[in-house]
Amino acid sequence: MKIGGISILLITGILNGLLILFQTGSGLGYIKVPFGMHRKTGIALFFTAMIHAFLAVFAH
Repeated sequence: MKIGGISILLITGILNGLLILFQTGSGLGYIKVPFGMHRKTGIALFFTAMIHAFLAVFAH
């Protein structure tokens, strides 16, 4: 499945990577954000990882 010629798996993979970097940075205190934002991005990371995994399993 593609959006504008780019694989949805690639898009969700890149998004997951960015969310992991943000979560790590904010968890270690390198990026100063309120706890609520850290929590919400963690939840978003969970759901995008689930979508990424689901699509990867059924893509092949």
